[in-house]
Amino acid sequence: MNPNQMKFCGDLTSLEKANVVYSEYGFKSDAPSHMHRHFIRPLIELSGVRTCKARVLDVGCGNGSTVAEFLALGCDVVGIDLSQEGIELARRRYPAARFECLPADDHILDNLQCEPFDVVISTEVIEHLYDPHAFALGCYRALRPGGRFVISTPYHGYLKNLFLSLCDRWDRHTNPLWRGGHIKFWSRKTLSQLLTRAGFVNFRFRGAGRIPYLWMTMVIAADRPMDS
Repeated sequence: MNPNQMKFCGDLTSLEKANVVYSEYGFKSDAPSHMHRHFIRPLIELSGVRTCKARVLDVGCGNGSTVAEFLALGCDVVGIDLSQEGIELARRRYPAARFECLPADDHILDNLQCEPFDVVISTEVIEHLYDPHAFALGCYRALRPGGRFVISTPYHGYLKNLFLSLCDRWDRHTNPLWRGGHIKFWSRKTLSQLLTRAGFVNFRFRGAGRIPYLWMTMVIAADRPMDS
């Protein structure tokens, strides 16, 4: 196996798992992505974290740029990602946090061997996943009862989709030639449906980037019920 490839662990049979590989996303820098400036403010606001010792898990942490924002607030932060390159960059840049090369599935806590978290975040990840159901359930199970999940993903809605069609920009927007590109395209409705099925309640929504209803991305917060 190419050292820059890792097995994908999703909702697959054992034989499929043995034959499917995940290629490195390609993190070459510890700088924030171009999307970071759009989602970070609503992400922090919806997380409810200000300056406290909250335990935070970043699922799909990449190079650790978002983890850094929560470290600055005084949180105890763990980041997981399948990109070994990203994890190594994050460990070097942010030694105060814990980073592990792990999949975003429903075995997160078991793999980390730690207690549930107060807050779980995930930014610009779910659009890349084969099995979003296992991802959502894993984030749910990684939370303590009453804990909060905050997720961002590129926004899709009627007006934006119409704009893309009228301006003939679908090939660019959903470019199939992008290695490691988006394979799921979420609306507020479909993402809320996914999280509801996982058990989440109390949804809050923010659009970010561009003008309303043509947003670049959306941020949704939801809670694990206290009695779960």
